[in-house]
Amino acid sequence: MGKTHLSRSIDAKYFNCDLPSTQKAIAEPEVFLRQYRGKTLVLDEIHQIDRPELILKIAADEFPGTRILATGSSTLSAGKKFRDTLTDRKRTIHLVPLLPEECHAFGSSDLRHRLLRGGLPPAFLSAKHDAEFYAEWLDSFFARDIQELFSVEKRTPFLKVLELALAGNGTPLDPTRVGQAAGVSRPTATRYLDILEATKAITPVRPFAKNATSEIISQPRIYGFDTGFCAYVQGWDSLHTSECGALLENLTLETLQSLPGQVDIRYWRTKQGREIDFVLPATRDRTHTIECKWSHAAFSPDHVLAFRKDYPGGKNWVVCSDVAKSYDRAIKGTAFRFVSIWEFRQELISNL
Repeated sequence: MGKTHLSRSIDAKYFNCDLPSTQKAIAEPEVFLRQYRGKTLVLDEIHQIDRPELILKIAADEFPGTRILATGSSTLSAGKKFRDTLTDRKRTIHLVPLLPEECHAFGSSDLRHRLLRGGLPPAFLSAKHDAEFYAEWLDSFFARDIQELFSVEKRTPFLKVLELALAGNGTPLDPTRVGQAAGVSRPTATRYLDILEATKAITPVRPFAKNATSEIISQPRIYGFDTGFCAYVQGWDSLHTSECGALLENLTLETLQSLPGQVDIRYWRTKQGREIDFVLPATRDRTHTIECKWSHAAFSPDHVLAFRKDYPGGKNWVVCSDVAKSYDRAIKGTAFRFVSIWEFRQELISNL
């Protein structure tokens, strides 16, 4: 949806790989590339062609002046069609749903609207909340990505695993329990979760820990790729305040994923139950913390202060929905930066 619109807007020769005519033309990569030597090409939905990595490899090795923007619903190394990881031949860009700072361009500054609808343009811009959109998208995701690229034949249990992951947004998932709920074995449930991670439908956030005796070291939290789908599987057509906090956490993660470069995103939890939503290891002596609160008044510094006893260096951000302008506050000798979700990405870019 968004990637096709963006790729059509650049100055390049566009090819839709869903079309048989495009698939036929690309069947002979060298002949095809010779016609467009030195040009910029867009190969949209490249995973729809056979051996999609072959044309990219030939272009990189034999036609260095030709640039290709290849889009796909899955990562280029995720499916059985991609037999080469294209090491040193590609740069991957992960497009996240609509970011908070971009909502204004679409005529909305209602955060609840963004959380409930999600960040896919058709859902965000729809005149009404349309549950059918999310159902059709999930069906298409299975048919176009999962069934074809990963040879998953059973639609119902696979989508059940995805729904359970989305419904548990921000919590750990036990593959055994997930498998039982979906009617599949633990190994099958684990495989399905691995596929969902590879296709960016879910994001596991793993723990930050240096002390195995007191800190959780191995249990990831699972987040859905978009707040709208997390709300949809819960059956929500509106949001209560109590439901907004977890979705704000999800939106904060999406913002972190949009940052340039590789950002190591973790969470922290002790066996006594102290926890921090997100932790960003920066250097050996600097680790940043991020707490997400719907209301700034609900923030308690206790968990961050406990964390800082063992990890003293780094910034402490508190992301809120009700902060009009970012401000600094010292609590018990520790500096905190309270920031609006609307400004959070620019805040990070300026400080990381």
